[in-house]
Amino acid sequence: MRKLYILFFLSCGILFCQSPLKTIDEYNQKKWVDSVYSSLDENEKIGQLITVWVATKYGQKEIDHISELINEFKLGGLIFSLGNIKDQADATNHFQSISKVPLLIGMDAEWGIGMRLDDAFSFPYNMTLGAVEDNDLIFNVGSRIGHHANRLGVHINFAPVVDVNTNPDNPIIGFRSFGEDKYNVAEKALLYMKGMQSKNLLGSAKHFPGHGDTKTDSHYTLPLISFSEKRIDSVELYPFKKLINNNVASIMTAHLNIPSFEEGVPSTLSKKIITNLLKEDLEFEGLIITDALDMKGIVDFAKKEYPDVSAMNAGNDILLMPTEIAKSIKQIKRAISRKKIPLARIEESVKKILMAKYKVGLNKLKPVEKVNIVNEMNEEADLALLDKIASEALTLVKNENQILPFKNLSDKKIGYLKLGDDNNKVFLDFLNKYQSITEISIDDNFDFKALSSYHKIIIGFHKSDKSPFGEFKFEKNEIEIIEKVKKLTDLVLVVFAKPYCVSDLDIDGIESILIAYQNSDIFQEKAAQAIFGAIQVKGKLPVTIHKNIPVNTQIKTKEVGSLGFSHFLNNGFNLNKLKKVDSLIHYAIDNKMFPGAQLVVVKENKVLLNKAFGFYTYKKKKKLIQTLYMT
Repeated sequence: MRKLYILFFLSCGILFCQSPLKTIDEYNQKKWVDSVYSSLDENEKIGQLITVWVATKYGQKEIDHISELINEFKLGGLIFSLGNIKDQADATNHFQSISKVPLLIGMDAEWGIGMRLDDAFSFPYNMTLGAVEDNDLIFNVGSRIGHHANRLGVHINFAPVVDVNTNPDNPIIGFRSFGEDKYNVAEKALLYMKGMQSKNLLGSAKHFPGHGDTKTDSHYTLPLISFSEKRIDSVELYPFKKLINNNVASIMTAHLNIPSFEEGVPSTLSKKIITNLLKEDLEFEGLIITDALDMKGIVDFAKKEYPDVSAMNAGNDILLMPTEIAKSIKQIKRAISRKKIPLARIEESVKKILMAKYKVGLNKLKPVEKVNIVNEMNEEADLALLDKIASEALTLVKNENQILPFKNLSDKKIGYLKLGDDNNKVFLDFLNKYQSITEISIDDNFDFKALSSYHKIIIGFHKSDKSPFGEFKFEKNEIEIIEKVKKLTDLVLVVFAKPYCVSDLDIDGIESILIAYQNSDIFQEKAAQAIFGAIQVKGKLPVTIHKNIPVNTQIKTKEVGSLGFSHFLNNGFNLNKLKKVDSLIHYAIDNKMFPGAQLVVVKENKVLLNKAFGFYTYKKKKKLIQTLYMT
């Protein structure tokens, strides 16, 4: 019995640690991999290791250039970036048609394909998702990104970012991280990854072994991680271990200087970090992908041998965006001939790449179908998910005397003051749906004492969320304005920006601070609804933003009966049946039963549809517009 007992656990261990690249039909996969591998000469094998960057935005000249690289160097993969959906679909079909071995198509699509393509869908940044407690929504984000990628012929997403952002001054991770709580980061990243991989989109945890506590950007220099191995194992590695134990398909390595592991060697090129730590200690058998090899963190700090040679010897499988492909292949061939790179090292990586290609179905390559592709990558299901995330993410971090949500203030004077340099129209419009709000404009001659006549003042801080790297801090004069306003009346501050901006404020005297994270329309809508109690606030702060506002701060509110707004798919309505209602209204207008109509659907105190059709009169001079106010 004892021998059987031991063998049982050994067997489980082997199964647990098997490659995440293996498929259910492992025999057929191996047969295909071995067949393709044996058909490749040395140049073609080396070509499989290389993935290059392509942007359809740059037109036919770019397509021709990448075509030449594929034909000359027999590349293994492409990482698509700037452009639009249809152009990328065309380019993918073309590139696949000229490649001997099907290409593994990748994208950096951390918050969706819209991160790279103008007409594709974007979900919120990871830090916004980090505030959401309903983790099913995070899985659904990964699943929808997987759906979009499948539709576009993309096989691997270089996501999720699993860096634990413990440094508020981190210039490159920040919003891209789920936060500073390693448990929350690991849980969110795992569900995001599982969502993607449920659609057979390969995930890639990055940036190994952890880029969250750096003060510099590896695009421009080599950041220093000065912590001990024990600290790195406890914090930075925690999410990676979680994802490895749950079959993440790949890991992207970071360009970092980590003296506690290996002094003076970028982590991407360190055998101690890639082979000893990642492959042996953590038993990772999936694809290992370098971060871009054209980044300064590698280019300026790879001192001994050619960086691509060092990257292969360290244990990486895919060389992402080498600076000079011809030179890279030449140097790798030279290293093989001089036995600096064992042939077994090349074979291991090429076969892992081929395993990944089989796993995503490239053994039976199908062209991307372009009919209706843009619509199918921007569906109501995506809008409904975004609507729910925005509701769940709103985070109240201060609420003295429970002034939020507003109640029984219909006879009170409420003012709104905009700070920041981005759009605020939707927020102000939605506030005015609930109560008449006076917009306050401040100039050099403004008399601040006049603000004492207001019962409440709402300050909206609006910063662009077009990029996670944009400016997010308060200007000096904006801080001065907040200081003056808070002394005169009750102040509600709503932050439509990276929440770290609050660290520059003296929060004493600010009655309420609501973090809305992003400035897109849906977050402005939800913030206005939360202020008037039409929806609950229930988000949990994913990072420390002030000495008095630590990570995991959470103040929940309740609805107070105000009419709210929600997406119809989140409330049991069927899209096809609603389309029939639209058809009936259009039929009536076309047959002059009436010149126009407004359709409003309300369920359980939530407006689910508010649409206008036609004109005010049969003369068709003025289109009917949506009008719906709760005052």
